[in-house]
Amino acid sequence: METRLIIKKWGNNLGVRLPAAIASEAHLHADQEVRLSVEHGRVIVEPVSTIADLTLADRLNLFDPAVHGGEVMAAEKVGAELW
Repeated sequence: METRLIIKKWGNNLGVRLPAAIASEAHLHADQEVRLSVEHGRVIVEPVSTIADLTLADRLNLFDPAVHGGEVMAAEKVGAELW
């Protein structure tokens, strides 16, 4: 998707408002942290990944038993857990 926008002055900075369709296609949302960089004269906007953005499979792939090993809760079951 492509669109043309006007760069506006915003205080001492310049700003561009992202149209909803562009933001949606790029999986960007309000208050999301992004990384800005310039490559070959182009401004690149990339979302910063957080642990909350990872799928369960991604999180499990990050698990290192040497670092995270051991019991987290060394108590008896408190509900309908299957041991």
